[in-house]
Amino acid sequence: MNSRRASTAAICAILACSTISTAALGQNDPAAQSATAGNGEGSSSSSEMTADQSQGAGCCDAGFGQSCCSRLSASAAFIILERLGTVNQTLVSTYPPHSPIVVGTGTERLNSEDLGQGFAAGPAVGLTYHGDGGCGLEFSYFQIDGWSSAKSVEPNSTGGGGGPPPNWLVFTAPGDFVQTADYADQAMAWRYATRLHNAELNVRWDLCPRVTVLAGFRWVNLWEDLQGTLPPERAMPFWDTRTRNNLYGLQLGEDWKMLSWGRFSLAGLVKAGMFDNNAAETTGVSIYRSVYWESAATNQLAFLGEIGLQAKYRLTQRLLLKAGYEAIWLQGLALAPGQIQKTFCNGDPYDTYVKALGVDSGSGVFYHGATAGLEYSF
Repeated sequence: MNSRRASTAAICAILACSTISTAALGQNDPAAQSATAGNGEGSSSSSEMTADQSQGAGCCDAGFGQSCCSRLSASAAFIILERLGTVNQTLVSTYPPHSPIVVGTGTERLNSEDLGQGFAAGPAVGLTYHGDGGCGLEFSYFQIDGWSSAKSVEPNSTGGGGGPPPNWLVFTAPGDFVQTADYADQAMAWRYATRLHNAELNVRWDLCPRVTVLAGFRWVNLWEDLQGTLPPERAMPFWDTRTRNNLYGLQLGEDWKMLSWGRFSLAGLVKAGMFDNNAAETTGVSIYRSVYWESAATNQLAFLGEIGLQAKYRLTQRLLLKAGYEAIWLQGLALAPGQIQKTFCNGDPYDTYVKALGVDSGSGVFYHGATAGLEYSF
């Protein structure tokens, strides 16, 4: 899935959740209706609800006949996300044997978009303070270090038994860099790895019994590494690009209770913000079996949008089981495949060098998947 398709899917999802949120604001809250009842029983419920609210947003009716007001809630969860979208960049092309290599005329055999990284998992933790007057403070963090994919391209033919010789596998980059296999029937392999770290600190305020708004600071770190090798003889990469994105900025958000029934509840979440992305790239290129390094950095305005659904089931007064769906869209990033066209190579034996032409930092990625864990209030 390319970056444009990922971006379109993310925009549609955010708009859909915003529509649901608006509808939720227009619904009548059952608790509010019972509090306005004119009989004696309704008056008693109203006073109890007021007393609970005065003790902080952590108060709840656990269904056990008593309140479970708490100041702190801690959570530990398992998050698994699929990564979609990257830069469209040709990594391996084939050229007929005994013919000159003219850049752009080969047949593409491997594109960076073919290195789909699929799903990876990691831990997620959170801590929320429930203050008076419906105000609160929350901290959350998650990391996923396991995205990785690799593909090896074999020549079209083995060339044995009097058959045609194999086509050459070729990788090219700006300047005069042309990497071929060391011999006609050698493969060319590429590996693409990614890590994602996320931390945020938000102030929360209960706008009404069903809707909470939030505002806060968020940091996101996205690291990538793209390597090309000629296995099995040459284990050292002939091309190695690493990118690092550090996003710092403010976000606004909202979560709303969509459904509450006994011990079960379902809530929705939407967040969005603009960020300063300190994007950097470092590339090592092997020329005449010697590695030449270049690097560059820039600051790029980036966008982050997030939506989610979370279901909770109360196991005890203070312990909840929770599971949900989460989707995150990031735009304004430096991705590893995008730096190939920003790397200039000069292979003159008397003046060999590699130079950065800047940083490609306008790309986007989309993550989506599931979360599951426990939450404890105390």
